[in-house]
Amino acid sequence: MNTDPRWITTPITASLLRGALDLEHTEHGVLPHRLPARARAQCDDPQLAMVESQPSGVRLVFRTRATAVELDTLPVKRLYVGAPPRPDGVYDLLVDGTLAGQGSVPGGTVQVVDLSAGTMELRPGPVGTLGFTGLPEREKTVEIWLPHNETTELVALRTDAPLTAVPDHGRKVWLHHGSSISHGSDAASPTAVWPALAASLAGVELVNLGLGGSALLDPFTARAVRDTPADLISLKLGINVVNTDLMRLRAFGPAVHGFLDTVREGHPTTPLLVVSPILCPMHEDTPGPTAMDLSALGAGRLAFTAAGDPAERASGKLTLSVIRDELSRIVAQRAAEDPHLHYLDGRALYGEADAADLPLPDGLHPDAATHRRIGERFAALAFTDDGAFTGRGGGRRPAGGAAPAGTGGLLPGEYA
Repeated sequence: MNTDPRWITTPITASLLRGALDLEHTEHGVLPHRLPARARAQCDDPQLAMVESQPSGVRLVFRTRATAVELDTLPVKRLYVGAPPRPDGVYDLLVDGTLAGQGSVPGGTVQVVDLSAGTMELRPGPVGTLGFTGLPEREKTVEIWLPHNETTELVALRTDAPLTAVPDHGRKVWLHHGSSISHGSDAASPTAVWPALAASLAGVELVNLGLGGSALLDPFTARAVRDTPADLISLKLGINVVNTDLMRLRAFGPAVHGFLDTVREGHPTTPLLVVSPILCPMHEDTPGPTAMDLSALGAGRLAFTAAGDPAERASGKLTLSVIRDELSRIVAQRAAEDPHLHYLDGRALYGEADAADLPLPDGLHPDAATHRRIGERFAALAFTDDGAFTGRGGGRRPAGGAAPAGTGGLLPGEYA
């Protein structure tokens, strides 16, 4: 930790954070969460605990004349047994909306994941420091986007000039919920995750509830969406239900209805877009569960395979093609009485031609180039004049609108 008297240390509070629904005070500092405490208390799944604390879309935002910024953090890095080490998480620095630097924090706690045994082990490590210098010496808005794939405790924020929080400018808030593809999977950096790219193109402020492996129609997630103020909402549903082999067709339809009912309790007329899964060839007609490809692991890479039997569709097992049909049917049924409800086939974002051009490297997750393609297509499909989110999102929020509680105003933008 830098104790040079030239530095000004500013407490990290909710007024400086965007995209987090909760802020937990820890032994070292503060930990942003993307699900509220009440939701976290209702599920003891280690996968959910890991991914909701990974701050995809969460950023520090402030105004300052500082030319240098330092941030002390304690990251949690993942190490998959048998697979090559993952690169350190990337922090993106934006100055007045333009990418001006990137960096990583070395060290930190290591989370050792053994997919074959289904175990996780934490190995504690030290706090590290991220530094940026050479910023323009003028009043400006600085954003530090936290790594989308590393749980990150924020320990200290230092600048060489005072800083102030950025007020809410009234841009529309887009709340998106989805799987690890929405969370970020193998995106190059936090501002390159497809919802962040789409939000930037559309001029909206993103709340990203992409939860890797955990878009499972959980009631507590529906309540989190319900209780978070937003002007636009999208729900990308289905792939994780197949990955986990969580439910059969009989349960899936009512679960989708229940999720939508809960969201509508808090957002009765908000534009609501249901998005079905993008193309994933191995699960189009083969049910889950999704299994680790042991032959690929033996060759030193991470890949997945479909472990279900196509014949089991007859007994109600879910495939992506079945889920798309069901989501389309449900939205059409409800839209008769809900004119603000819309449906988007995920294959319009990534379909057969895309799979031939940009195949999923591990059979499940898109790479950096594919994230950009998906983000650009979503922006073109959803935010155009005839899209579900009619009109440009950069306009001011309607009178009486508010940013999500505890976020202070502006908001940003390993299973499927």
